[in-house]
Amino acid sequence: MASQRRIGMLIFPRLTQLDMTGPYEVLARLPNTTVDLVARDLAPVKTDRGMQIVPSVTYQTCPPLDVVMVPGGPGQQDLMEDQAALKFLRKQAGSAKYITSVCTGSLVLGAAGLLKGKRATCHWAAIDHLTLLGAIPVHERVVVDGNVVTGAGVASGIDFALALAAILEGEQVAREIQLQIEYDPAPPFNCGSPKTAAPEMLAALKARGSKLNEERRVVAARVGKKLGV
Repeated sequence: MASQRRIGMLIFPRLTQLDMTGPYEVLARLPNTTVDLVARDLAPVKTDRGMQIVPSVTYQTCPPLDVVMVPGGPGQQDLMEDQAALKFLRKQAGSAKYITSVCTGSLVLGAAGLLKGKRATCHWAAIDHLTLLGAIPVHERVVVDGNVVTGAGVASGIDFALALAAILEGEQVAREIQLQIEYDPAPPFNCGSPKTAAPEMLAALKARGSKLNEERRVVAARVGKKLGV
């Protein structure tokens, strides 16, 4: 029997749940795979939209992982200066086969010093901050650079997970999972990307999120300076 693969997804207050639950739905279907939700302690974590998610292991009790995954969300900038979380990521990254993220989770990987010189992606509103952490921003939905796999914003986490599933278990298994979950996107509107959205809509969303994005930039610049970027 094949050895059990262990995937750990970091969860934290004010994460965006779909960043985590989309990939979870895919990766938990892989054979011989356990997916753990990792947090500082076992208290329920409240997401940015109020959902509560219960961790399965803590930083201290989490076993060595084959895959580390960090989702994003408004709470990500706090995590970028959370020394316990960063220590956990660095420790796990030392032996993990793959280091991964979805959305602004890549900024957390960067804050842990794990993306220096690496190509990576992020949510479109925050992707430029990757340069402050020594990474190379790539405007693609899924980016693979060696053992680092990153996904763009929120819903792209499903694409990310299917790509990762193909890496871990082969394309046939990934295709079967895609069919199982009936992942056959046909959105009602063609505005899910800055490339396709109307300029005025894009400008309005940027304005609406400008305060949060500036907070992210300030934290990324501060952390990057500590990292010597």
